[in-house]
Amino acid sequence: MRFNTLQEWLTWQEGLHFTSIDLGLDRCMAVAERMGLLQPDYAVISVAGTNGKGSSVNMLRSILMNAGYNTGSYTSPHLIRYNERICLNGVEVTDEMLCVSFDRIDRARGDISLTYFEFGTLAALDIFKHAGIGIAVLEVGLGGRLDAVNCVDADVALITAIDLDHQNWLGPDRESIGREKAGIMRSHAPAVCSDPNPPAAIFDHASQLGTKLYIPGRDYRHKVTGDTWQWQWGSTSYTGLPQPSLYNPEQMANAAGVLTALTVLSDRFPVDIQAIRKGLQEFNLAGRFQIVPDKAQLILDVAHNCQSAALLVRNLKALPLQGKTHVLIGMLKDKDHRAIFREMSEIADFWHIITLDNPRGADSHMLSEVLAGMGLNRNISCYNSAADALNNIREIVEPQDRIVITGSFLTVGAAIIHLKLQH
Repeated sequence: MRFNTLQEWLTWQEGLHFTSIDLGLDRCMAVAERMGLLQPDYAVISVAGTNGKGSSVNMLRSILMNAGYNTGSYTSPHLIRYNERICLNGVEVTDEMLCVSFDRIDRARGDISLTYFEFGTLAALDIFKHAGIGIAVLEVGLGGRLDAVNCVDADVALITAIDLDHQNWLGPDRESIGREKAGIMRSHAPAVCSDPNPPAAIFDHASQLGTKLYIPGRDYRHKVTGDTWQWQWGSTSYTGLPQPSLYNPEQMANAAGVLTALTVLSDRFPVDIQAIRKGLQEFNLAGRFQIVPDKAQLILDVAHNCQSAALLVRNLKALPLQGKTHVLIGMLKDKDHRAIFREMSEIADFWHIITLDNPRGADSHMLSEVLAGMGLNRNISCYNSAADALNNIREIVEPQDRIVITGSFLTVGAAIIHLKLQH
């Protein structure tokens, strides 16, 4: 074995390929074929989209597990530990399992160079194969069509909300991005799009392939009533369902798409209403409008693009507040900083900007200059870390105030570690 610890493997993977992001299937498919991973003997639900992917994967996993199915899940990025990315029946895989899988991949790849993400995707498929699972739920990474996860054919493709993000790689508008996300569809398998207003490219690609596409409003519906909600598909209707999040109504759209995806798979993986109810009740995803009691109300949300920032602001406005809002934010260099700041400015009274300890992380002083250039140059503080920012905020915050931590998985993850919230 090349290395003995997980951290050694991950550090090596970060520098193995000439660039951290290199979209394309050739390298990953070649290694997957050598390892016998391209035609898995388990079913696959692939989940692509701009926002809502992680939530949808988590709900699917929770419901399938409650229905008694041996379930694997793959998500990215992680908040605290790399192991979070690959779970067997909701339990993170061990360091040892990852190291053994990385060794198998390393031996199979020969002289093929792989990215960090490709190594992780292959490890998920390899671990699922050896674990003998019945169904895998795979979160597609940056795109869709050229994403490593798209090496395997999905039995059901689920596409969540589409919006602007990663435009340098995916295109300048929703249509371009939708076209890339639609690349996970297959002609022989159904697809579900839970975006209430899907780009035309989604319909076009489904039509070209002959894929049966299910969309909200036309093929299925959901309605929120008080603290519960209902879902309907033709004559099938579930009522009085628990909301997966009382503070984030947009999760209803994700949940409705999840129930639709499960329904189109129900001939092979039937789930009863008890599994659905329990799965939704047990839904819990760190860093997605996570409310934590502290000296003041503290909310963690990984909003890292304009759409997710706008949703965060809407949800924050729905919560009663007597005091001021302190926004702790750190972002990657390739994000639309102005658009995110524009959204967050509707609720921010104080800005606490951090530098992310990552090659892709933006410098806090550069971000503060962006804010100043937008005329938002009051109450700005810069820090080298989330820990430094939180220590300062907790000294000055009042009980009636709130602290919002957002902008990146790296920002929220660092705050979770400092606050000792990790599970």
